[in-house]
Amino acid sequence: MTTEVTESARLYGNTHIVWLTMPPELHSATPGQFVMTYAGENSDPLLGRAFSIARVRTSDAGREFALLFDIVGRGTEWLSRRAPGDAVRVVGPLGRGFEPRERVQRMLLVGGGIGVAPLVWLADRLIEDGREVTLALGGRTAAQIFPAHLLPSDVEIVVATEDGSLGTRGLVTAPFEELLPWCDQAFACGPNPMFEAMHGVVRHSGLRKPVQALVEEQMACGMGICYSCAVFPRRGGVRLVCTDGPMFDLRDLY
Repeated sequence: MTTEVTESARLYGNTHIVWLTMPPELHSATPGQFVMTYAGENSDPLLGRAFSIARVRTSDAGREFALLFDIVGRGTEWLSRRAPGDAVRVVGPLGRGFEPRERVQRMLLVGGGIGVAPLVWLADRLIEDGREVTLALGGRTAAQIFPAHLLPSDVEIVVATEDGSLGTRGLVTAPFEELLPWCDQAFACGPNPMFEAMHGVVRHSGLRKPVQALVEEQMACGMGICYSCAVFPRRGGVRLVCTDGPMFDLRDLY
């Protein structure tokens, strides 16, 4: 399906946001799902890029959705240069998103770097539902941290940076360990080493808190055909991030 850019801006550091018109096919999307975005001219680059839906809003033009991304290559650089009115082809919604439990209140969200993207929309939804939300953000420097003023005022923000330029010095797994006993359910998105460290925290805590991890893997098709996003859970077998995930229970992965 073809969407149209309505707004594009560098949001912070090397991170860009693009707002697009939301076709009816995407209205059923939920936080944690993604779209395959074909970023380029004349099938170059040939393959799509998987982007989580970062936010949804309603404007005078109708419903819109946002993609939040770091500029790291040709595809993302092309997407960052799209201006209002430009067309962008997407396929979605794809994958299995977050599944907040009913009748639980205290929600902990953990984002590493650009892993914050799907957590922004999740935070919006949870606040609308009347939940308590704490968002722990981690990055190498302050330039990688999503601006707090762009989040709902009811979201409590905790920041950890590796160089200490914002929040506490260290990794985001430190506030995760501190807040794990408080929360009823946790959700995370970031690099795989972060998930491994979080699993170690959960294992050593002895707590049976559910932690849903949104796994990041490179994808060629996004539909379970190419097997480029296969992961191998500790219990054996093969799972595909694009169709079985990208959301997995942390204990099923490690």
